Amino acid sequence: MGAFRVLVVEDEQSFADALTVGLNREGFQVELAYDGVAALESFDQWKPDLVLLDLMLPRLSGLDVCREIRSRSEVPIIIVTAKGAEVDTVVGLEIGADDYVTKPYRLRELVARMHSVLRRSEIKGRSADLQGHYDEAGLAIGDVMIDPDRHEVRVRDQVVAMPLREFELLRVLMENAGRVLTRDLLIDRVWGYDYVGDTKTLDVHVKRLRDKIEEDPPNPERLVTVRGVGYRYEQRKL
Repeated sequence: MGAFRVLVVEDEQSFADALTVGLNREGFQVELAYDGVAALESFDQWKPDLVLLDLMLPRLSGLDVCREIRSRSEVPIIIVTAKGAEVDTVVGLEIGADDYVTKPYRLRELVARMHSVLRRSEIKGRSADLQGHYDEAGLAIGDVMIDPDRHEVRVRDQVVAMPLREFELLRVLMENAGRVLTRDLLIDRVWGYDYVGDTKTLDVHVKRLRDKIEEDPPNPERLVTVRGVGYRYEQRKL
C-alpha cells in the first residue's frame, strides 16, 4: 500500500498549491478540487483515504459536499473553516465530519489531526485487509505480534522486552504497515509534536527495534528505510 490519498477541496489556488507541496513532503498523495461539484466528481473517481474540505466553496457549499459524501461513505473528513465560523463548524460535525481546523493553522498541527482521524478510521476496520489489524490476540504481521493491552511484543513466539518509546514506535509502524511514514510524522506520533530534540533519536530507536525483530538486523526486511523520506514496515508475511 502506498501513501495516503488526500482530496484537498479548496477554492484559493495559491493556498491549495502550497498545501499540496507541504502534504507531499509529509508523504501524502494529493488531488485538488476547487469547487464543490468538482470535489464530488474527484471523490467518486479518485477514491481518497481522507477529504480535507473547505466550507466556503463555489457551485456547491462545503456543508453540502460533506453531507453528500457522508451519505455514501465513511471516509474521514476534516473541515477547514475561517476563524469565528463556529456555527458552520458545529453543523459540519453534526452532519458527519470527523474533525476541523481553523485558518490559519500550522502544517504540523494539520498533519497530526489527519493521522489521528485516519488511525481512528483504520481501527474501525476500513483498511484491515491491506494493513496490520487487531484481533483478540493483538496486532500481528508475520511472526511479530504486539498486544497494546498487555504492553507485550512477541517475535517468533518469544516475548521481547521493549521500553515505552520503542513499543509505541513499533505500534505506529505496524498499524500503518505498507505505508511510508516520514521522520517528522513518526516523531510527532511517538514523542509529541512539541518535541525539539535531534531526529537521530528516531534512528537510534529504529536500530534498537531492528535488533529485536529482524533476523538479520544489518539487512532489515521488516522495518525498511525509504531514503530521504522515512521508514516503512513491510506488510507482507515473512
